[in-house]
Amino acid sequence: MAAFVKDPEHIRLGIIGMTEGNGHPYSWSAMFNKFDRERMAAECPFPAIPAYLYLQDYETMGIPGAHMDYVYCDNRSDAEHVSKLSLVPNVIDKPEEMIGKVDAVIIATDIGSEHVRRAKPFIEAGIPLFIDKPLCDNRDDLAYFTKLFEDGYPLLSSSSMRYCKETEPFHHGKLREFGELRLIQYGMPKKWETYGIHSLEAIYPITGPGFVSVVNTGSYKRNIVHLKHRDGFDVLLTGIYDYGNLGGIFIGGTKRTTKIEIGDSYNSFRNQLVAFVNFLCTGLRPFPWTETVELMKLVIAGIESREQHGAEIAIW
Repeated sequence: MAAFVKDPEHIRLGIIGMTEGNGHPYSWSAMFNKFDRERMAAECPFPAIPAYLYLQDYETMGIPGAHMDYVYCDNRSDAEHVSKLSLVPNVIDKPEEMIGKVDAVIIATDIGSEHVRRAKPFIEAGIPLFIDKPLCDNRDDLAYFTKLFEDGYPLLSSSSMRYCKETEPFHHGKLREFGELRLIQYGMPKKWETYGIHSLEAIYPITGPGFVSVVNTGSYKRNIVHLKHRDGFDVLLTGIYDYGNLGGIFIGGTKRTTKIEIGDSYNSFRNQLVAFVNFLCTGLRPFPWTETVELMKLVIAGIESREQHGAEIAIW
């Protein structure tokens, strides 16, 4: 595969944000550019971001070969603040102003229904994209993005939970000591539409593909989601709006059970961004597109089941 950028040693990036409760332009830009050490702790409106940024070795921060050069937010004042705290040199008034000035764009907003609209100017210009989770939240938009993939468009999307170092020892079928898998449980705060994908993508590298149906017996603020897998085990996920913390993933088998505590947000976010940079430099996907498609179907099925009062939605 060929690289999607002309100069892998000097990749110019732009970032788009923000949405309610999502401060990725601050944190992700800092992971590329470093940050203002005096102002970040005092001024960042998302306390969790400086909490994990200040735990890192400042001198070794950065992602080799790439730099965040442009930032756009729906409110210019947000973009100006990101620029100051996360050392992004250019603030723009329209996303399209990045075209011709960047090698790739990160759409760091997490409202799936907006992503087609936000992505189209860059798609028309042929600019590679990373789109934050979830890629989409409805069938029509999934078909749109799938057609782009089939046409060879350089597009990547994922949840950072795929890259959690705490779950890596259990990835890709490394569960022999558990006997036959019976149950996986995990829960997330906020909305299923935005954070359900975090739960799903955290467990997906453990379970592998093959989900057959989804039932959501909860409500908009209290999603209780049951997924069935073709290999005969069940997954129970919750999306409770005011849930206190991420907690841990429970894995239960016929021979062993365990709980995986997850806590290193910086590591998972950075690994996700490194994967995108590697994708730009090599043209090689860090995981198959089919996984993104199945995950989006699970997100969508969870919404459809809830809207249909707990109906079982078969994965199509």
